[in-house]
Amino acid sequence: MSQQRTVRKAVFPVGGSGTRFLPATKAMPKEMLPVVDKPLIQYAVEEAVAAGIEQMIFVTGRNKRAIEDHFDRSPELEAILRAPGKEALFEALQSATPPGINFVYVRQSEPLGLGHAVLCAQPVVGDEPFAVILADDLIDARPGVTAQLVASFERHGASILGVQDVPLEDTSKYGIVATTRIDDEEERVTGIVEKPRPEEAPSRLAVVGRYVLRPEIFDELARTGRGRGNEIQLTDAIARRVPHGEVIARRFTGTRFDCGSKEGFLAANLALGRRQGLID
Repeated sequence: MSQQRTVRKAVFPVGGSGTRFLPATKAMPKEMLPVVDKPLIQYAVEEAVAAGIEQMIFVTGRNKRAIEDHFDRSPELEAILRAPGKEALFEALQSATPPGINFVYVRQSEPLGLGHAVLCAQPVVGDEPFAVILADDLIDARPGVTAQLVASFERHGASILGVQDVPLEDTSKYGIVATTRIDDEEERVTGIVEKPRPEEAPSRLAVVGRYVLRPEIFDELARTGRGRGNEIQLTDAIARRVPHGEVIARRFTGTRFDCGSKEGFLAANLALGRRQGLID
């Protein structure tokens, strides 16, 4: 496999149904839910662009056409917004599709889990390292979390997992890692378990929606059977790379909002709204 250390591609698994936000998501992808004035997926793409990523690979499912439309050009709307006095709106519209960025869409034929979604991207990713960004996790950070993980990957050449401590009672919601310390930010992963009960969790260090992965993960995913939830779990494939010593956990800096939950989505809107001066 390639030892390339430049991360040029990012995978966005966006095939989920968003049932926790019904009825709002009956006809609209959950990734298009707006936080202030931008959809969740745009925050994720902007984070990837800031990390130097050039190709955005969306693994989609049914009823996700709005995501494709959002990142497509709209000549008619552009023409309207070129009128005097609408320059700011025109710039905001253009920001959704930065120049030099390539958008690719791959269909996930069955909802078989995060691991299966990542595997669907293999023909586009090829033999390169790549980022995985879950738009549900909006992380307010400077620099962005993906840039932080890319920096760790460039140092070590290992797969990098974005992690943070969670309450012990919440370990059953996450992949939880066991580690040995490298420094204040990085720890070598010695084990990883998908959604363990608190009494079985090896730590409180949880993987939260950001990865930079070596391409070997595709071979592992191809051999991974259905696990917890009858889905192909990315965690199970990562676990098989741990004995090779090539998985590192990065304690990112930034504030994470779990926008897969109503509480987290509301908190993100309030926090970013205050920053923009829209809320006292």
